[in-house]
Amino acid sequence: MPPRVQPSDRFQFERDCLARGLTRVAGVDEAGRGPLAGPVVAAAVILPGTWIREGMPADLRDLNDSKQLTEQQREQFFHRLTGDAQVECAIATIEAGIIDTINILQATHRGMNEALAKLKPRPEHALVDGTRVRSLILPQTPLVKGDGRSYSIAAASVLAKVTRDRWMREADARWPEYGFAQHKGYPTPDHLAVLARLGPCPIHRRSFAPIRKPEPELFPS
Repeated sequence: MPPRVQPSDRFQFERDCLARGLTRVAGVDEAGRGPLAGPVVAAAVILPGTWIREGMPADLRDLNDSKQLTEQQREQFFHRLTGDAQVECAIATIEAGIIDTINILQATHRGMNEALAKLKPRPEHALVDGTRVRSLILPQTPLVKGDGRSYSIAAASVLAKVTRDRWMREADARWPEYGFAQHKGYPTPDHLAVLARLGPCPIHRRSFAPIRKPEPELFPS
């Protein structure tokens, strides 16, 4: 009989921080870097120390990278996390105009910093999904694919994704011809076809191709 595969420990990094005397550790993640329209949303979450030490509550053990969950699961986890007084969470939304001004990478990092700054008192350390964020206001541990390795980052992933999806559904009510409720601003064939026919609306990112027009050649051959 093959040995039983042990599940990954998704509180490993949080417990490492606790062992170093850090009691306020936030997971940070974002949603919406790739779409052609709408904001990028960042979330920061501090899970209770008792959960980190003793284990995740049974109804949250399937919490994972938001992309691995169904919309219904994301909504259920969002409701559970935001409705628990022991869970500290904050969300920041950076809209399309700012993205166009400072670029999507800087907008994403601004959102992360704004979300972390909303947590009071401020966290001592951040677990960040992806690579190191040089401008982060806190000491950090970057974790590639962190939303599948850390419950704190997974929680932030869900909060950011649900918040952004709700924002895009509200935008769909204002600009129904674009189909934002279905594609959430991502460059699907249907979205690109509507863009080609109608052009961008106020929430489209003008700095993103194909909305951004190529610069004319100064010295055409």
